[in-house]
Amino acid sequence: MEKNGDPSHYLKPGEFESIKKFAENKKTPFLLINLKTVEEKYEELEKNLPYAKIYYAVKANPEPEVIKVLANKGSNFDVATVFEINSLLALGVAPERMSFGNTIKKEEDIAYAFEKGITLFATDSESDLMKIARQAPQAKVFFRLLSDGSGADWPLSRKFGAHPDVIFGLALKAKKLGLIPYGLSFHVGSQQRDIGQWDDAIAQCKYLFSSLEDADISLKMINLGGGFPSDYVQPTNSIEIYAKEITRFLKEDFGENMPQIIVEPGRSIVGDAGVIVSEVIMISRKSTANHYNWIYLDIGKFGGLIETIDESIKYPIFTDNQRQKQDLIEVILAGPTCDSMDIMYENYRYQMDKDLKEGDKVYILTAGAYTASYSSVCFNGIPPLQVYTTRL
Repeated sequence: MEKNGDPSHYLKPGEFESIKKFAENKKTPFLLINLKTVEEKYEELEKNLPYAKIYYAVKANPEPEVIKVLANKGSNFDVATVFEINSLLALGVAPERMSFGNTIKKEEDIAYAFEKGITLFATDSESDLMKIARQAPQAKVFFRLLSDGSGADWPLSRKFGAHPDVIFGLALKAKKLGLIPYGLSFHVGSQQRDIGQWDDAIAQCKYLFSSLEDADISLKMINLGGGFPSDYVQPTNSIEIYAKEITRFLKEDFGENMPQIIVEPGRSIVGDAGVIVSEVIMISRKSTANHYNWIYLDIGKFGGLIETIDESIKYPIFTDNQRQKQDLIEVILAGPTCDSMDIMYENYRYQMDKDLKEGDKVYILTAGAYTASYSSVCFNGIPPLQVYTTRL
């Protein structure tokens, strides 16, 4: 498998040169977001899933300019905390366009969200359901099913969701508590390569829809979650294929009586729109017999590349002249901090210029999702990742 290839595979014609020019006088590291790409990715999903309501997952990239672009396109928003709620309200996003999708919530936060006007809440436990009943009477609730995340680069298993038998009981209890049992949700894992995972989850939803109908509860909605891909090193199918297959799964189970469908994309909307520009701090070799150079960048796990844990997400990574050079060597990539965990890629070897030197810039592509929002605050005194926006 080709480990890096050419930046033109990931970027529009001329975009790499524009990024390099933008970076000339900027202090690294920083994240550059192309707002035009954000718009295009939203439109692509909307075109291929025209029947679905899009709730952008704010946690993927909460940059205000990104939120403004998506709000203007008509997006709704999946929020996880009162801090995200407040940031959206400050940007003029109406609470009716928000869903409180985190199943782990303080009671005071539920009360705050409801007081602000949010009436759609996710849940997966009796404890959370009781909090919602006390603080958000007559709210709509949707119940999250457990998923193991098989086939995903960044699985979301175990911590969220519950088995169908638990969900069945929660729906019955919600009705007794005066809430509206509105629908079901699941998340098959982030950067999910196995489209069949949606088939299994939708089949569980159909089973629960039918079982609850027999118990005089008529669910109205399925939240398909996220999982749609961005363009990393390992190939995936297109959004068009994902949408076509998911639509087929829905029609096989629900026919013409399809419920309202919600999707919660994050990565697929902003991932391809972002490039991290970094700099080589140091190059070293651990022994005279070792074949591999260690390349230390001014960004690492704690500065925004946390998804390199277990080398899960493999970003396309390039240097200034990589397209023109054939003389490449395999390297180990590590970050700048005083923590031995701050190694991005040691087993998966990236190819870089043999004559790469300290001070050279390195471009980490497809980095618009879960980077700036994951960066630490002042670990080793390093500030959070700087974000710029542009239209290229």
